[in-house]
Order: sequence, then C-alpha cells, then structure tokens
Amino acid sequence: MSSLAWIDFDEAERQRAQRIMALFQERETRDELGLGGIRDSIADHLFPGTSTIQTRLRYMLFIPWLFQMLEGSAAGPDQLATEARALENRLANALKAGGESNGIIGRDAGADLQRLPSSVYWAGLGTWGIRLFPGSTDNLFSSMRHLQRNRPRVRESEDAASEAQALQIWTPALPPRPKDILEAARFRLTPDEAQFIIDRLVAQQPRSLLAFLARTGGGTADCRYIWEHPHLADFPGDARSLVGHGEVFSSVMHGASLLYNLLLSEMREKPDWIEEYQSRLQEWREGLDMPAIRAWSLDSFWQAIDHPAHRIRPAAKRFVTEWLALVRSGDVGEGRLTPAARMVQDRERRLKTSQSRFANRAVRDRWTGASGVERLSFRWAQGRSHLRDLADAQ
Repeated sequence: MSSLAWIDFDEAERQRAQRIMALFQERETRDELGLGGIRDSIADHLFPGTSTIQTRLRYMLFIPWLFQMLEGSAAGPDQLATEARALENRLANALKAGGESNGIIGRDAGADLQRLPSSVYWAGLGTWGIRLFPGSTDNLFSSMRHLQRNRPRVRESEDAASEAQALQIWTPALPPRPKDILEAARFRLTPDEAQFIIDRLVAQQPRSLLAFLARTGGGTADCRYIWEHPHLADFPGDARSLVGHGEVFSSVMHGASLLYNLLLSEMREKPDWIEEYQSRLQEWREGLDMPAIRAWSLDSFWQAIDHPAHRIRPAAKRFVTEWLALVRSGDVGEGRLTPAARMVQDRERRLKTSQSRFANRAVRDRWTGASGVERLSFRWAQGRSHLRDLADAQ
C-alpha cells in the first residue's frame, strides 16, 4: 500500500497566517482594540467559509472549474500560476460580457489585480468540502504533476478507493463546467448548482446557521443584523443562543470603538469629527439594553464562541470583562482622563506599541477619522448575499 503526504512546515499554520494577512486588506475587519479573534470565532460558527471580501456565491464553482482546466497541463508550478491568473482575468471579462456589473473581482483592475478570486475563496472552498486538496494554491501547482502521474496507478492498488480520494483536488460531486465559462458567464446559479452547495454545507457544516438558512430558504430576510432576522425564533437552539451572545457583545463593545475614535479626534483637534463621535456615543448609551447586559453571562459567552481556528488571548478577555463592568456601572465618560478613556488608550498602546496612534504623532496624523466605527455584524452581510444567490437560482 502506497501513501501520499503533503510536505510543508505546517500547512494549518500557514493557512492561518495567510488568513490573518488577508484581514489587513479588508475594510470591515479593522481591529484597533484587539477584538478580531472574538469577532471571527462568532462569524466562523455562524457563517463558516465566508469572508468580508467575498462577493458572489458562484465563485465557489468558478474557481474549481477554472483550476480543472489546468489539470492536464504539463507546465511547471510557475507557469501553472501564470496560467491560472490568466484564466481568472478572462473570467472577469466573461462576466462583463455576460452582462454582470456588480461583484466582479478584478472588474476595473484587469491584469493588475492583486487579490485573485482564488485567494478570496480558497479557504471557503475547503471549509465547505468542495476542495479536497489540503494545501494552498502554490502547493497545488507544485503537486499537480505528482497527482496526475499517480492517479492511474492507485486505481489498481489494494486500497484504491481511499488513495484515489487522497489524490482528488475537488469533490467528485462538483457540477459540470459550463462550456462558455470564458466567453459569457453569469453569477446566477442553476438549480442543480444551488442544490450542490446546499448539500455541501449540510454535509460539512451541519451545525452552522448558514447551513440551516440555506436548507430552509430563510436567508432572504432584509435585515442589517442577524439578530434582527424575522425568523430568529426558528433558529436551532445553539445558533439562536450564539446570535444572542453576538448581539450583546456587538452592542457593548461598540462603545469602546466609538470612544477610541472620539479620543483620536480630540487629539487631532477636529471639531466636526469630535461632534460626530460625541453624538454617536450618546446614541449608543441611549440604545443600550441594560437589563440584557446585566444578565449577560461572560462565562457562557466564552464557552459558546470557542473555536479551534481562533485563539482568544487572556488580554482580550480581560479587556472585554473590564469594559463590560464600566458599561454596567454607567461609567463610560468622554474625557481623556476617565477610566474608560484610559482603558481604551492602554489597550491600543499595548497592541500597537510604537505604532500606537496615542503615542506616535506621525501615525496619528495619518489617521483619516474612522477606524472600526460600525457595529460588529459577524459577516451576516456576506452570508445574506450568498443565501440570496441560492434563493435566486434558476
């Protein structure tokens, strides 16, 4: 019996590092106060495989289809990477030719595109069980010849089924590739393609809210936050509980983000910015559901959001605990010397050290006036977009 192993220092750590690096390019992931691990733990429980820079759902099929077109190539890794980039650029042109305008990755950048669709969707393809190959795109290009050379041989081995599966790049259930994919493509899914994606979600992420909403067709609700969903009461118990935790966490910590922006606005001596954040902080205070906040159990929260892909550091837990105590006491003042202000400044200084906007004037002067000012929504916008694409299949 032969075996196949992917040689890398630590592929899981490599992919985790790539995800972290990618977050710095996502507008909605600005994490000035070190809450990203908590935010992403919740999001990955509710909407696994999504990211804030995904656009349309059919890319989950476009990428496998394009990469399948490379599988017969005898080219080396570098040439395969070049050919893959060319195919992804051609896809953008085909989507424009098909009448699409919104959601095309690379629509304006063309050949200068820095972040290819494959890099945006690669992790999600693995999470949903569409991609079976365990490595990165670079690993795949390096392994392509080995995969092609060994496929015929393993069919005759004693353990042919398991070894053939190990050599698979994509799930065998992948729908067939449209013949005109590089001529005129559309984002609209066919019913068979939509059912395939639903089946993958149910099989690979059965406890996620995304799989539940995909299966029940409940993802078309027009609400800004998942806790405003009209059918929240019908969610599975674990998901409903996590959504409740997410709502309180988002509400409580929003005040810290607003205060952070206010303090910087005052240091920059920007009257318009100061007035804006003072107003928003007052609205935040008035909108707090204090009975729910006082009843919120942090112990239950930490247990509910625990996720193998994310490590939440003790300092982050301590910051949330101390900020929650201030909110419960009603002691979130606006002055620079208040306990709340000191807590926010100390947190950012510890995280950014010499690049802290509170400590480094040059860095502060480059600040454009807004950092993480919206409430955390845990990628509901991306989940809702994908669910609408499922619902619109025809």
